[in-house]
Amino acid sequence: MKKVLLVINPVSGKLKAKVELFDVLHTMTAHAVIPTVMMTRRRGEAKDIAASCARSGKFDAIFCCGGDGTLNEVITGVVSSGERLPVGYIPAGSTNDFAAALGLPLGLPEAAASACRALNAGHSTLLDVGRFGSARHFTYVASFGAFAASSYSAPQSMKNVLGHFAYLLQGAKDFFAIKPIHVRCTTKDGRSYEDDYIFGGVTNTTSVGGIVKLDSTLVDMSDGEFEVVLVKTPKSAGELNTIVTACLTSNLKCDMIEFFKAREVKFELPRDIAWTLDGEEAHAVNPLITNLHKAAELLK
Repeated sequence: MKKVLLVINPVSGKLKAKVELFDVLHTMTAHAVIPTVMMTRRRGEAKDIAASCARSGKFDAIFCCGGDGTLNEVITGVVSSGERLPVGYIPAGSTNDFAAALGLPLGLPEAAASACRALNAGHSTLLDVGRFGSARHFTYVASFGAFAASSYSAPQSMKNVLGHFAYLLQGAKDFFAIKPIHVRCTTKDGRSYEDDYIFGGVTNTTSVGGIVKLDSTLVDMSDGEFEVVLVKTPKSAGELNTIVTACLTSNLKCDMIEFFKAREVKFELPRDIAWTLDGEEAHAVNPLITNLHKAAELLK
């Protein structure tokens, strides 16, 4: 019998975790996995729970039932603990970008069953994790500018009712308030990019908010490198249309988009620009973003 700590964010997505909790628990016990359940009560609590769990040595794995932000907290907690503990992801958010990119089941009982089978068989995959500044981490994206704030600025009540469509609505509203951001970006190997941009993303996924998409052939989540996307400021309706089409069709050869891979990248941009890490707001002055190669172990 395997012992697992199951961390649940009860307000994720359309409250699916609450509605389907019994089915998840039944599925886990049917696979000879014994869960200890903890529900989060505040933002950031999953990180503390995961770190304590990893250090305790009492569990064979930690399962996360919530959205991408909850997964971020759990992986951050495990990585910051200095211990290695497998993580099982049961996606219950509004968008579940990362789960889709990983090819995980999106139904809660199905995802629980998949994680249990992987745990019992000893199957896992090592994933890169991003370090943002000195203390924050992200699993699949650190971004700023247009659409970046949609995931945390959309009201939770709207997300619970409308799900992924809430992000699209919020993103559309944000688009009409776009302001150019002057950014200088340098990589560890000496490459430099400087211009006025409306979006910047350091990614390890094929989709950001279902809006900015990368071709799966370009993305390897454990190669030690990020995919960096910088979208230039449009100066006409035609350029704006070109950007929107390029983002939705993964056309990274567009003249309005800078795309490159990097292990480490430093940004210089105005102090008042907020970032989002896996859907959660973050602030930093000229952050250094570093790839922690194969730092997380995901049951898959």
